Amino acid sequence: MLSILMPVYNERERVERAIAEVLATDLPDEFELIIVDDGSTDGTREILRSGSFDDRVRLFEHDHNQGKGAAIRTALGHARGEFSAIFDADLEYEPSDLGLLMPPLLDGRCNACFGVRAFDGYTSHSFMFVMGNKGVTLACNVLFNVFLHDIMTCHKMIRTDLFRSLPLHSPGFAIEPEITARLVQRKERIFEVPVHYRARSNEEGKKLTAYDGVRVIATLLRCRFSPAV
Repeated sequence: MLSILMPVYNERERVERAIAEVLATDLPDEFELIIVDDGSTDGTREILRSGSFDDRVRLFEHDHNQGKGAAIRTALGHARGEFSAIFDADLEYEPSDLGLLMPPLLDGRCNACFGVRAFDGYTSHSFMFVMGNKGVTLACNVLFNVFLHDIMTCHKMIRTDLFRSLPLHSPGFAIEPEITARLVQRKERIFEVPVHYRARSNEEGKKLTAYDGVRVIATLLRCRFSPAV
């Protein structure tokens, strides 16, 4: 079984559609959807509480906003599946693409599979956003002597027991490079597959800023010089 971990913060306009699209997705294995509302203040929490979702959905809440990393760790703690995957509620990714990440895990080729985004004129947020993504991925490759294409992708699917064993501490978006760094430190070979992507604009609610890029580099450096235990 697959556990889909969905951190949610102030996604009133999209959360119902995101949940509906995930539940309607045809995947190679049965799945559960674990939603963690990370202290939303825009009405998202009320929408989630009043939703009539099927029994594949489980909802948990944080009393206040703690960050994406904290929400993922909460969801992971409740995962029942053999595999766990992160899926944001912002609709930048296609839930059906989760099915592309499953085969390498199901047939034992790897313990972790990432979805690599294709950046182009239609799907990209901005030139600086794309260069920032490529820059932090390059930094990871240099620091850890690997060759990955997209360490910041949301589409990460990992064996749940391995995922839980990683020493993850970042509260916010830096959880993404932290996951990657800890996996490569464990000598896990990360399988990569192409996935669809359409970045939101700032007006649509894009939450990443240039400061997050600094945090990502700091997280990579911290992980490089600390053990993955």
